[in-house]
Amino acid sequence: MTAVDEETTLVVAAPGKASALPVGSRLAEFEITGLIGQGGFGAVYEARDHALERRVAIKEYLPASLSLREADGAVHPVSERERDTFELGMRSFINEARLLAQFDHPSLLKVYRFWQERGTAYMVMPLYRGPTLRQALAQAGGEGVREDWLLRIVDGLAQALAVMHRADCYHRDVAPDNILLLEESGAPVLLDFGAARRVIGNRQALTVILKPGYAPVEQYAEVPGMKQGAWTDVYALAAVMHVAVAGRPPPPSVGRLMADSYHPLAAQAELRQRFSTRLLGAIDAGLAVRPEARPQSMEALRELLGLQGAAGASPAAKGATTPAPGRRLGLALGVVAALAAAGGWLAVREHGAAPAPLAASSSAPGSTSPQPSGTASPPSAPPPRTAADSLASLAEGAAPGFVVTASPRQREVRVGKDKLGFELRSSNAGYVYVYLLSTNGELSMLFPNLLDRHNRVEAGQTLSLPRASWPMDAGGPPGTDRFAVLVSEHERDFTDSGMRGDGIFPQFPLPVLAALEAARGSGPPPLAGKPVCAPGVSCEDAHGVAMFEIDER
Repeated sequence: MTAVDEETTLVVAAPGKASALPVGSRLAEFEITGLIGQGGFGAVYEARDHALERRVAIKEYLPASLSLREADGAVHPVSERERDTFELGMRSFINEARLLAQFDHPSLLKVYRFWQERGTAYMVMPLYRGPTLRQALAQAGGEGVREDWLLRIVDGLAQALAVMHRADCYHRDVAPDNILLLEESGAPVLLDFGAARRVIGNRQALTVILKPGYAPVEQYAEVPGMKQGAWTDVYALAAVMHVAVAGRPPPPSVGRLMADSYHPLAAQAELRQRFSTRLLGAIDAGLAVRPEARPQSMEALRELLGLQGAAGASPAAKGATTPAPGRRLGLALGVVAALAAAGGWLAVREHGAAPAPLAASSSAPGSTSPQPSGTASPPSAPPPRTAADSLASLAEGAAPGFVVTASPRQREVRVGKDKLGFELRSSNAGYVYVYLLSTNGELSMLFPNLLDRHNRVEAGQTLSLPRASWPMDAGGPPGTDRFAVLVSEHERDFTDSGMRGDGIFPQFPLPVLAALEAARGSGPPPLAGKPVCAPGVSCEDAHGVAMFEIDER
């Protein structure tokens, strides 16, 4: 091992074109412990972070056709003629790192840090483990995939891409081999933003950056008058779904301009036996050849898939030909700065995937059936309960004398300017559960959550939320946020409520909640969950409920 300076040591490697760093190499506080993979534009290593005692992945800018590595580990262009292209690619690699560093979403790569050293550049990321979606689909083989599984994957990816799109950033390389499924949870992570490849590709062959079947026509430079945007990633994500359900990608988009050989999935009887027409139709819509004919945003695609309710959707999300502005969770928690130093989760907004659309029941409201002649029609079914109705129903099971009060610090707040907060009191000591029906129609458990798991209030005392170290911003869109506060003598189990806990703030998918509400009759509200008591101990469900609202303007 040869010492290079006080902070960096490198194992001596033989000179060679774009050779990877050997095991034992030191880069600042990191020690290379293995090579994960090496492609045409870089190498990815497993490494030990000796400062924070954790395993990480390090990505190195190392274009195979443009670079050489010397014996001391330094990297330089293969020739002066290639220097401009090499350096342009490295600047784009650094820009990619900066881009990823500003996003915090569980399905987007997280960059801890990046720097330049010895003629090249590096970025440090979490060490993700798991198969790619391509590998998972290959393992499924002839058995195919389940629709609910596919929708969960797609929902995570669509929400992650929407985060990027709101910052006017587009991935442009969504494909099964660029999607990792985490080993423990199966949650998707979008890989390879390919910034360096796009720039270098502009100087070299176009085939370097485009994947036939996944790239829409506007990504081909020779097609004039077609701009790239959110709809570009919509096409690629729809192509990923096409592979999952049909076993093959759609025909290349450029060829479809002249003679469209695409066979709509929704018209294929065999596929309709395995998948809902909603899913198949959404894929077909996302794969429209002309950009303006596709869903124009990830929100619009999710709506077609039944992954979010139509309530609150913007006109653009219903098929307009201009990009739809992204919708945000009504409240944005300012936890990034507070948690970065603690090494905690850095995602401000994170959602679990909604399940597959529920099949309509024959007794669903609004359905009709022939009535025998001369008989009176049965009374019409009551209208289905809305999410707001479900929230209000929490008060039905409140115990007499268990009094809870809650009020906001400000009844009206300005989006992007004011902080939100509230105070609550309870006549009885207990565990605090705070529900939020946000201005964009999403129903979530605000407290407890992944970051703040335990909230109790003592009898007669005031509890202020969120905590002072967590500023809560009015994040919009404008409208009314509805809150419910439930204080329970016992901790509560929400297993049977349809709650999904995949993200920081557990979610209540509205299709599931609507089905539970339709089935419960006069039973307890699904949102209330059940008290958790020790085995063999009498368990009385004693709790109180309070409601309040905050207007975002």
